[in-house]
Amino acid sequence: MAYTPRLKTKYKEEITPNLQKKFGYKSPMQVPKLTKIAVNQGVGAAVADKKILEAALSEMKLITGQKPIATVSKKDISNFKLRSGVPIGAKVTLRDNMMYEFLDRLVSVALPRIRDFKGINDKGFDGRGNYTLGITEQIIFPEIDIDKIGKVTGMDITFVTTASNDEEAMELLKEFGLPFKK
Repeated sequence: MAYTPRLKTKYKEEITPNLQKKFGYKSPMQVPKLTKIAVNQGVGAAVADKKILEAALSEMKLITGQKPIATVSKKDISNFKLRSGVPIGAKVTLRDNMMYEFLDRLVSVALPRIRDFKGINDKGFDGRGNYTLGITEQIIFPEIDIDKIGKVTGMDITFVTTASNDEEAMELLKEFGLPFKK
């Protein structure tokens, strides 16, 4: 039998009926779903030191379980000593099983490890049903060994859903267990 992530099963068995009842959908196919999670990390200091980018790429691979790609600058900006085509970040797009596994680890392990954590901000919605969460330290993930960290960096995690508005997307993400502030 093939392995199915815990949250994927929860979506089919619990979340779909709950949202269908709450929003009055006639068909389970109308219920919004999570399509992908994009994890993005900007490492501006990589312009001067290539090792910082390599460290960011390896850390992101540990955190997400998928090989990230380096993002490159599009413009020349002389004030930042930046040329176009220079790698300055890392990104990963997670879908299906990898996405559910990452979300499970984020909600149950990583977010509770944030100091003085009182819930995540609900201001990160874009108006089209997508949510972006900013994390200030990559050390909240248990895969990262704190002793081997050269520099503490943050990242953005974007949840892309099929929801048509922010209210539906927020309910979907709450059902998945994201702890929004009251």
